[in-house]
Amino acid sequence: MRKEDKPHAALLASPGMGHLIPIMELGKRMVTHNDFHVTIFFIASDHASATSLVKSTTLENLDIIALPSVDISDLVGPNAQLVAKLFVIMRESLPSLRSSIAAMKFRPSALIVDLFGADAFDVAEEFGMLKYVFNTSNAWCLAVVFHSARIDDEFILEHHVKGQKSLEIPGCKSLSFRDTLESLRNIDRIDRPKFHGHKMTNSHGILINTWEDLESSTIEALRDNNLLGTLLLKVPIYPIGPLVRQDGNLVLDKQVKQWLDKQSIESVLYVSFGSGGTLSAKQMTELAWGLEQSQQKFIWVVRPPSNNALGTYFTISEGNVDGTPDYLPQGFFTRTKDIGMVIPMWAPQEQILSHPSVGGFLSHCGWNSTLESIMNGVPMIAWPLYAEQKMNAAMLTEDFEIAVRPTVSMTEEIVGRDEIEKMVRTIMVDKEGQAMKMRVKELKNSAEKALNKGGSSFNSLSQVAKDCMFHLQP
Repeated sequence: MRKEDKPHAALLASPGMGHLIPIMELGKRMVTHNDFHVTIFFIASDHASATSLVKSTTLENLDIIALPSVDISDLVGPNAQLVAKLFVIMRESLPSLRSSIAAMKFRPSALIVDLFGADAFDVAEEFGMLKYVFNTSNAWCLAVVFHSARIDDEFILEHHVKGQKSLEIPGCKSLSFRDTLESLRNIDRIDRPKFHGHKMTNSHGILINTWEDLESSTIEALRDNNLLGTLLLKVPIYPIGPLVRQDGNLVLDKQVKQWLDKQSIESVLYVSFGSGGTLSAKQMTELAWGLEQSQQKFIWVVRPPSNNALGTYFTISEGNVDGTPDYLPQGFFTRTKDIGMVIPMWAPQEQILSHPSVGGFLSHCGWNSTLESIMNGVPMIAWPLYAEQKMNAAMLTEDFEIAVRPTVSMTEEIVGRDEIEKMVRTIMVDKEGQAMKMRVKELKNSAEKALNKGGSSFNSLSQVAKDCMFHLQP
């Protein structure tokens, strides 16, 4: 099929790897499985991981365009919530998006944006494009976003925030205050972001990075006009996941691979807090001692400590005499040289999780990392830091039963070394951990079935492709 005859979709990603990775994977899947021509727009960044991801992605009929970065310093305060900043960045990027689409020889028939990009629907309407939302997280998070938008802020503040009572979500799992979204926890702040519910309900559909069997009751509630559907109207819901990063161009460092190859099957715990998450200095010390006390094999992607869970990017310091950075216990490298490996700053996560020696994942519970863990059949220690990660942790431990979680709030208290040791041994050694491994492998099989030809996610994305193809016809 000639390029001009293919359905052409434009995808717009908000800044951050949590949005860019699933947008990229959606684009690749639309090209390879649905015969699309896809153009991905993202906001230019000096973030090394984003740059590496874009440069490593080469596929015929997939174009990637970097929109220029925007200065929002005069539009939001320095302490504004992250999601509030994302909305402003996306809004200020619209002129660049409009001019880029206008310059295209073959203009897209559809625009797909993530939750922060619905302002771009004005551009889609200008060019006569179909409009879709891609929720890069799970269905439960989407249900909470939509339902909370229908509730009076004063009720949420008094009942949920001050009263710390659970928020009932019709047809779905209720949301405890312990696990609530940051935007709800800070609902009394002036800069509290408001998701564009009214614009999303005027879209042609909402795609979700989940699958029918994983969240069947929540997806049913999203489709039910008598429950959450009052806001959603009759917008189609398309579970199309799990879409996880699959990049054959990335390879494990030779030293890391050799070390993993020497370990027993499912004997290694992988420890990572995402592309930017960090811990406080005191918490890093406790984590180091907990790993050491467990005497279980581990690979730990280490970043210098920060009081901000979102993290900052530094270079690991020289440290003390055995090379241990000065923010880890003195002599940690020497004492753990036979059981552990520390990797500074970043590692190819998907390649590590897919290695047969890895049998557990201590994670910040970002949805991308959660799906990668499930797709590799690896149970988790849930250690959420920000955004919707506490909700993800609740699902993993309470609903799917494929993870353990500290008894204290990781963002408010220090998790002690003894509890860390206990969680590691639960996942890696105890019968409870073995049962979790069996359950997560069942979820892996369910996910693969959904993605395969004829599966629920395959069929959902195929329907979107048919709609776009129909829209092309005169």
